[in-house]
Amino acid sequence: MQVFDSGKIYDFMGKKLGSFVISCLLIFGSIFFLATKGLNYGIDFAGGTLVQVRYDGPAPIEKIRAALDLPNLSVTEFGSANEVVIRYSSASEQVAADPGRYIAKMLENTGNLEVRRVDVVGPKVGAELREKGIMAISVSLVLILIYIAFRFEWRFALAAIICEFHDVIIVLGAISALGLDVNLDTLAAVLTIIGYSLNDTIIVFDRIREGVQAGKSNDLNHNINESISATLSRTFMTSLTTLLTVLTLFFFGGDIIHGFSTIMIVGIVIGTLSSIFIAAPMLIWFKFDIAKYKEALAQKQRAKAEKERMRAMYEKGSV
Repeated sequence: MQVFDSGKIYDFMGKKLGSFVISCLLIFGSIFFLATKGLNYGIDFAGGTLVQVRYDGPAPIEKIRAALDLPNLSVTEFGSANEVVIRYSSASEQVAADPGRYIAKMLENTGNLEVRRVDVVGPKVGAELREKGIMAISVSLVLILIYIAFRFEWRFALAAIICEFHDVIIVLGAISALGLDVNLDTLAAVLTIIGYSLNDTIIVFDRIREGVQAGKSNDLNHNINESISATLSRTFMTSLTTLLTVLTLFFFGGDIIHGFSTIMIVGIVIGTLSSIFIAAPMLIWFKFDIAKYKEALAQKQRAKAEKERMRAMYEKGSV
Protein backbone atom coordinates (compact mmCIF):
# COMPACT_ATOMS: atom_id res chain seq x y z
CA MET A 1 0.00 0.00 0.00
CA GLN A 2 1.50 3.30 -1.11
CA VAL A 3 0.58 6.10 1.29
CA PHE A 4 3.21 8.44 -0.13
CA ASP A 5 4.10 9.08 -3.77
CA SER A 6 6.61 6.34 -4.64
CA GLY A 7 8.23 8.47 -7.33
CA LYS A 8 8.79 11.53 -5.16
CA ILE A 9 12.05 12.07 -3.30
CA TYR A 10 11.59 13.92 0.01
CA ASP A 11 14.40 16.09 1.36
CA PHE A 12 14.89 14.47 4.77
CA MET A 13 18.58 15.39 4.95
CA GLY A 14 17.69 19.04 4.48
CA LYS A 15 16.05 18.85 7.91
CA LYS A 16 18.86 17.00 9.69
CA LEU A 17 20.03 20.06 11.63
CA GLY A 18 16.55 20.75 13.00
CA SER A 19 16.03 17.10 13.91
CA PHE A 20 19.43 17.08 15.63
CA VAL A 21 18.45 20.09 17.76
CA ILE A 22 15.12 18.49 18.76
CA SER A 23 16.93 15.24 19.53
CA CYS A 24 19.44 17.04 21.77
CA LEU A 25 16.60 18.77 23.64
CA LEU A 26 14.89 15.42 24.23
CA ILE A 27 18.15 13.83 25.37
CA PHE A 28 19.00 16.67 27.77
CA GLY A 29 15.44 16.70 29.08
CA SER A 30 15.60 12.93 29.68
CA ILE A 31 18.94 13.22 31.48
CA PHE A 32 17.50 16.05 33.60
CA PHE A 33 14.55 13.94 34.75
CA LEU A 34 16.76 10.90 35.34
CA ALA A 35 19.16 13.00 37.42
CA THR A 36 16.49 14.83 39.45
CA LYS A 37 13.60 12.36 39.75
CA GLY A 38 15.42 9.12 39.02
CA LEU A 39 13.60 5.87 38.30
CA ASN A 40 10.82 4.56 40.50
CA TYR A 41 11.77 0.89 40.91
CA GLY A 42 8.79 -1.41 41.39
CA ILE A 43 8.59 -4.51 43.54
CA ASP A 44 10.35 -6.64 40.92
CA PHE A 45 13.55 -4.58 41.25
CA ALA A 46 13.27 -2.89 44.66
CA GLY A 47 11.72 -5.79 46.57
CA GLY A 48 8.32 -5.85 48.28
CA THR A 49 5.03 -7.71 48.45
CA LEU A 50 2.21 -8.23 45.97
CA VAL A 51 -1.23 -9.42 47.06
CA GLN A 52 -4.03 -10.17 44.60
CA VAL A 53 -7.54 -9.83 46.07
CA ARG A 54 -10.92 -10.67 44.54
CA TYR A 55 -14.23 -9.15 45.69
CA ASP A 56 -17.74 -10.45 45.07
CA GLY A 57 -18.58 -7.09 43.50
CA PRO A 58 -16.60 -4.11 42.20
CA ALA A 59 -13.53 -3.54 44.33
CA PRO A 60 -13.74 -0.32 46.44
CA ILE A 61 -10.26 0.93 45.58
CA GLU A 62 -10.47 4.15 47.61
CA LYS A 63 -11.64 2.25 50.71
CA ILE A 64 -8.82 -0.25 50.23
CA ARG A 65 -6.25 2.53 50.11
CA ALA A 66 -7.73 4.14 53.21
CA ALA A 67 -7.77 0.83 55.13
CA LEU A 68 -4.16 -0.10 54.40
CA ASP A 69 -1.44 1.74 56.29
CA LEU A 70 1.53 0.45 54.32
CA PRO A 71 4.60 2.20 52.81
CA ASN A 72 4.77 2.82 49.04
CA LEU A 73 1.27 1.42 48.63
CA SER A 74 -0.14 0.84 45.15
CA VAL A 75 -3.65 -0.49 44.47
CA THR A 76 -4.71 -1.19 40.87
CA GLU A 77 -7.40 -3.18 39.10
CA PHE A 78 -6.33 -6.55 37.75
CA GLY A 79 -8.20 -7.90 34.75
CA SER A 80 -11.67 -6.88 35.97
CA ALA A 81 -13.32 -4.40 38.31
CA ASN A 82 -13.70 -7.17 40.93
CA GLU A 83 -9.99 -7.88 41.34
CA VAL A 84 -7.19 -5.67 42.56
CA VAL A 85 -3.46 -6.01 43.01
CA ILE A 86 -2.00 -4.49 46.16
CA ARG A 87 1.70 -3.68 46.14
CA TYR A 88 3.85 -2.30 48.94
CA SER A 89 7.56 -2.17 49.57
CA SER A 90 7.86 -3.17 53.24
CA ALA A 91 5.81 -3.63 56.39
CA SER A 92 6.02 -4.64 60.04
CA GLU A 93 7.30 -8.10 60.92
CA GLN A 94 3.78 -9.20 61.84
CA VAL A 95 2.42 -8.30 58.40
CA ALA A 96 5.50 -9.68 56.63
CA ALA A 97 5.11 -13.07 58.35
CA ASP A 98 1.73 -13.76 56.72
CA PRO A 99 0.85 -10.96 54.23
CA GLY A 100 -2.30 -12.58 52.86
CA ARG A 101 -3.86 -13.10 56.27
CA TYR A 102 -3.17 -9.62 57.58
CA ILE A 103 -4.17 -7.87 54.35
CA ALA A 104 -7.49 -9.74 54.51
CA LYS A 105 -7.90 -8.71 58.15
CA MET A 106 -7.21 -5.03 57.39
CA LEU A 107 -9.72 -5.13 54.54
CA GLU A 108 -12.50 -7.02 56.36
CA ASN A 109 -14.69 -3.91 56.46
CA THR A 110 -14.37 -3.20 52.73
CA GLY A 111 -16.52 -6.12 51.55
CA ASN A 112 -16.54 -9.88 50.99
CA LEU A 113 -13.11 -10.75 49.59
CA GLU A 114 -10.74 -13.60 48.81
CA VAL A 115 -6.94 -13.44 48.75
CA ARG A 116 -5.95 -15.24 45.56
CA ARG A 117 -2.20 -14.72 45.34
CA VAL A 118 0.71 -13.51 47.45
CA ASP A 119 4.17 -12.84 46.01
CA VAL A 120 7.08 -11.62 48.09
CA VAL A 121 10.33 -10.37 46.52
CA GLY A 122 13.24 -9.73 48.87
CA PRO A 123 15.59 -6.75 48.42
CA LYS A 124 18.46 -9.05 47.43
CA VAL A 125 16.41 -10.78 44.74
CA GLY A 126 15.18 -7.39 43.49
CA ALA A 127 18.74 -6.08 43.21
CA GLU A 128 19.76 -9.24 41.33
CA LEU A 129 16.86 -8.84 38.89
CA ARG A 130 17.82 -5.19 38.38
CA GLU A 131 21.43 -6.14 37.59
CA LYS A 132 20.32 -8.84 35.17
CA GLY A 133 17.96 -6.38 33.48
CA ILE A 134 20.80 -3.92 32.89
CA MET A 135 22.96 -6.80 31.66
CA ALA A 136 20.24 -7.90 29.21
CA ILE A 137 20.04 -4.42 27.67
CA SER A 138 23.85 -4.08 27.51
CA VAL A 139 24.36 -7.50 25.89
CA SER A 140 21.63 -6.82 23.33
CA LEU A 141 23.31 -3.54 22.31
CA VAL A 142 26.72 -5.22 21.96
CA LEU A 143 25.29 -8.02 19.83
CA ILE A 144 23.53 -5.44 17.66
CA LEU A 145 26.85 -3.65 17.14
CA ILE A 146 28.60 -6.88 16.07
CA TYR A 147 25.74 -7.95 13.77
CA ILE A 148 25.48 -4.66 11.89
CA ALA A 149 29.27 -4.31 11.63
CA PHE A 150 29.42 -7.67 9.83
CA ARG A 151 26.33 -7.13 7.71
CA PHE A 152 27.00 -3.54 6.65
CA GLU A 153 30.03 -1.44 7.56
CA TRP A 154 31.43 -0.01 10.79
CA ARG A 155 29.90 3.43 10.19
CA PHE A 156 26.46 1.84 9.83
CA ALA A 157 27.04 -0.16 13.03
CA LEU A 158 28.14 2.88 15.02
CA ALA A 159 25.19 4.94 13.73
CA ALA A 160 22.75 2.17 14.68
CA ILE A 161 24.15 1.81 18.20
CA ILE A 162 24.06 5.57 18.81
CA CYS A 163 20.48 5.56 17.55
CA GLU A 164 19.62 2.73 19.98
CA PHE A 165 21.18 4.61 22.92
CA HIS A 166 19.27 7.70 21.80
CA ASP A 167 15.97 5.81 21.91
CA VAL A 168 16.66 4.08 25.25
CA ILE A 169 17.67 7.32 27.00
CA ILE A 170 14.56 9.15 25.79
CA VAL A 171 12.31 6.25 26.80
CA LEU A 172 13.92 6.10 30.26
CA GLY A 173 13.49 9.86 30.54
CA ALA A 174 9.79 9.47 29.71
CA ILE A 175 9.47 6.73 32.34
CA SER A 176 11.05 9.04 34.92
CA ALA A 177 8.99 12.09 33.90
CA LEU A 178 5.70 10.14 34.00
CA GLY A 179 6.59 8.44 37.29
CA LEU A 180 6.03 4.92 35.92
CA ASP A 181 7.16 1.93 37.94
CA VAL A 182 10.25 0.16 36.62
CA ASN A 183 9.65 -3.58 36.75
CA LEU A 184 9.98 -6.64 34.54
CA ASP A 185 7.19 -5.36 32.28
CA THR A 186 9.16 -2.15 31.80
CA LEU A 187 12.28 -4.13 30.92
CA ALA A 188 10.30 -6.17 28.39
CA ALA A 189 8.99 -2.95 26.83
CA VAL A 190 12.49 -1.42 26.57
CA LEU A 191 13.92 -4.57 24.96
CA THR A 192 10.97 -4.66 22.55
CA ILE A 193 11.61 -1.04 21.61
CA ILE A 194 15.29 -1.79 20.97
CA GLY A 195 14.31 -4.57 18.57
CA TYR A 196 11.61 -2.48 16.91
CA SER A 197 13.89 0.53 16.43
CA LEU A 198 16.68 -1.70 15.12
CA ASN A 199 14.33 -3.29 12.59
CA ASP A 200 13.40 0.15 11.23
CA THR A 201 17.04 1.21 11.12
CA ILE A 202 18.16 -1.93 9.29
CA ILE A 203 15.42 -1.52 6.67
CA VAL A 204 16.55 2.04 6.00
CA PHE A 205 20.24 1.04 5.96
CA ASP A 206 19.56 -1.91 3.67
CA ARG A 207 17.81 0.37 1.21
CA ILE A 208 20.66 2.92 1.42
CA ARG A 209 23.19 0.20 0.69
CA GLU A 210 21.19 -1.05 -2.28
CA GLY A 211 20.88 2.51 -3.57
CA VAL A 212 24.61 3.11 -3.19
CA GLN A 213 25.47 -0.11 -5.04
CA ALA A 214 22.98 0.41 -7.86
CA GLY A 215 23.11 4.19 -8.23
CA LYS A 216 25.51 6.18 -10.35
CA SER A 217 25.51 9.22 -8.09
CA ASN A 218 28.10 9.59 -5.34
CA ASP A 219 26.01 12.21 -3.56
CA LEU A 220 25.27 10.62 -0.18
CA ASN A 221 22.52 13.12 0.69
CA HIS A 222 20.65 12.23 -2.50
CA ASN A 223 21.08 8.49 -1.94
CA ILE A 224 19.78 8.70 1.62
CA ASN A 225 16.79 10.85 0.63
CA GLU A 226 15.96 8.48 -2.22
CA SER A 227 16.28 5.38 -0.02
CA ILE A 228 14.17 6.73 2.85
CA SER A 229 11.52 7.98 0.42
CA ALA A 230 11.32 4.51 -1.15
CA THR A 231 10.66 2.86 2.24
CA LEU A 232 8.52 5.65 3.67
CA SER A 233 5.12 4.06 2.96
CA ARG A 234 6.20 0.75 4.45
CA THR A 235 7.68 2.42 7.52
CA PHE A 236 4.56 4.53 8.04
CA MET A 237 2.12 1.61 7.70
CA THR A 238 4.18 -0.67 9.96
CA SER A 239 4.46 1.97 12.67
CA LEU A 240 0.80 2.97 12.36
CA THR A 241 -0.58 -0.57 12.67
CA THR A 242 1.73 -1.32 15.61
CA LEU A 243 0.79 1.96 17.28
CA LEU A 244 -2.94 1.27 16.86
CA THR A 245 -2.50 -2.10 18.56
CA VAL A 246 -0.60 -0.56 21.47
CA LEU A 247 -3.18 2.25 21.77
CA THR A 248 -5.85 -0.43 22.13
CA LEU A 249 -3.90 -1.90 25.05
CA PHE A 250 -3.44 1.58 26.50
CA PHE A 251 -7.14 2.46 26.50
CA PHE A 252 -8.72 -0.95 27.11
CA GLY A 253 -5.99 -3.11 28.68
CA GLY A 254 -6.50 -1.90 32.24
CA ASP A 255 -4.10 -0.54 34.82
CA ILE A 256 -2.01 -3.67 34.95
CA ILE A 257 -0.45 -3.03 31.49
CA HIS A 258 -0.88 0.74 31.42
CA GLY A 259 2.83 1.31 32.07
CA PHE A 260 3.90 -1.20 29.42
CA SER A 261 1.62 0.29 26.75
CA THR A 262 2.67 3.86 27.63
CA ILE A 263 6.34 2.99 27.19
CA MET A 264 5.61 1.21 23.92
CA ILE A 265 3.76 4.24 22.53
CA VAL A 266 6.73 6.50 23.30
CA GLY A 267 9.19 3.94 21.96
CA ILE A 268 7.36 3.33 18.66
CA VAL A 269 7.17 7.05 17.87
CA ILE A 270 10.78 7.76 18.87
CA GLY A 271 12.13 4.59 17.22
CA THR A 272 10.44 5.32 13.91
CA LEU A 273 11.60 8.94 13.76
CA SER A 274 15.15 8.18 14.95
CA SER A 275 15.75 5.62 12.17
CA ILE A 276 15.05 8.39 9.64
CA PHE A 277 16.30 11.56 11.28
CA ILE A 278 19.10 10.25 13.55
CA ALA A 279 20.59 7.02 12.18
CA ALA A 280 20.69 8.01 8.50
CA PRO A 281 22.24 11.52 8.94
CA MET A 282 25.02 9.99 11.03
CA LEU A 283 26.39 8.36 7.89
CA ILE A 284 27.00 11.89 6.62
CA TRP A 285 28.53 13.06 9.90
CA PHE A 286 30.79 9.98 9.95
CA LYS A 287 31.91 10.89 6.38
CA PHE A 288 30.77 7.71 4.68
CA ASP A 289 32.44 7.80 1.23
CA ILE A 290 30.36 6.18 -1.52
CA ALA A 291 33.24 6.06 -4.00
CA LYS A 292 35.53 4.25 -1.54
CA TYR A 293 32.69 1.92 -0.54
CA LYS A 294 32.06 0.99 -4.19
CA GLU A 295 35.78 0.41 -4.73
CA ALA A 296 35.92 -1.87 -1.69
CA LEU A 297 32.94 -3.83 -3.02
CA ALA A 298 34.60 -4.08 -6.44
CA GLN A 299 37.76 -5.44 -4.84
CA LYS A 300 35.76 -8.06 -2.97
CA GLN A 301 34.01 -9.06 -6.20
CA ARG A 302 37.36 -9.34 -8.02
CA ALA A 303 38.83 -11.41 -5.19
CA LYS A 304 35.77 -13.67 -5.21
CA ALA A 305 35.95 -14.07 -9.00
CA GLU A 306 39.65 -14.89 -8.79
CA LYS A 307 38.99 -17.46 -6.11
CA GLU A 308 36.27 -19.08 -8.24
CA ARG A 309 38.61 -19.09 -11.27
CA MET A 310 41.41 -20.77 -9.30
CA ARG A 311 39.02 -23.38 -7.96
CA ALA A 312 37.69 -24.10 -11.46
CA MET A 313 41.27 -24.49 -12.76
CA TYR A 314 42.13 -26.81 -9.88
CA GLU A 315 39.05 -28.98 -10.48
CA LYS A 316 39.74 -29.09 -14.22
CA GLY A 317 43.35 -30.09 -13.66
CA SER A 318 42.40 -32.78 -11.17
CA VAL A 319 39.98 -34.56 -13.56
